[in-house]
Amino acid sequence: MNIKEIQDIINFIKKTDLDDVSIETENYKIRVKKNNSEVTQLKEKKNIPVEIENDETKLTEESEIETNHITIKSPMIGTLYLSPNPESEPYINEGDTINAGQTICIIEAMKLFNEIESEFSGKVIKILIDDTSPVEFDQPLFIINPS
Repeated sequence: MNIKEIQDIINFIKKTDLDDVSIETENYKIRVKKNNSEVTQLKEKKNIPVEIENDETKLTEESEIETNHITIKSPMIGTLYLSPNPESEPYINEGDTINAGQTICIIEAMKLFNEIESEFSGKVIKILIDDTSPVEFDQPLFIINPS
């Protein structure tokens, strides 16, 4: 499956009432999901070390805290660029507040530069990938705390 076919599927979903399409073959698996006005949130569990002193022994336990962060994933295979050109500032930095529809990066695929827009508004918690790094389909790129 090439980028054009994936883009055709995405455009098809945008024009219909379908919210989710999954295609699976021997060679690949693709899932395209439309997020309407509702926000889809990923609940991630964080392991936080907690030290408990009990007489002469120290125990370390893992405490699980759920957060309502959203992980923005790569919609395609390619090379990720965090800025429009090498001389420019990045589209976003950790700690920035972003809006839905704002360009957050570029992914180059087959000599085409695709601007990737955020589907969510919120604060950028973590950028998970370095500039000019290759990315895979569905690879986590950014962690956002939705607003």
